[in-house]
Amino acid sequence: MLPSGVRVYLACGVTDMRKGFDGLAALVQTVLQQDPYGGALFVFRGKRGDLIKALLWDGQGLVLYAKRLERGKFVWPQASQGAVTLTAAQLSMLLEGIDWRMPAWTARPEAAV
Repeated sequence: MLPSGVRVYLACGVTDMRKGFDGLAALVQTVLQQDPYGGALFVFRGKRGDLIKALLWDGQGLVLYAKRLERGKFVWPQASQGAVTLTAAQLSMLLEGIDWRMPAWTARPEAAV
């Protein structure tokens, strides 16, 4: 579970998924121009699109999360560089394989009386 109010950044483009703690932290510093030890969550996607890794400083050390979808691909920004910020709700949708950019309502509101 993520800490309340954590900032979430998606690293645009493709990341080499062979990278671990140090390699991803270096990308956060050099490419995203952010502090990997600042408490934000940084999410990276591989070339095939079915694997993501997320890096988080929890105050004691770096935590590396990974998730691979058995079917489908993670929805990712079209930009090839930089980062996109997400809300906690958008991150939750992303992790479930849902298109977080334009979620559709499941029920239409009833007409006002």
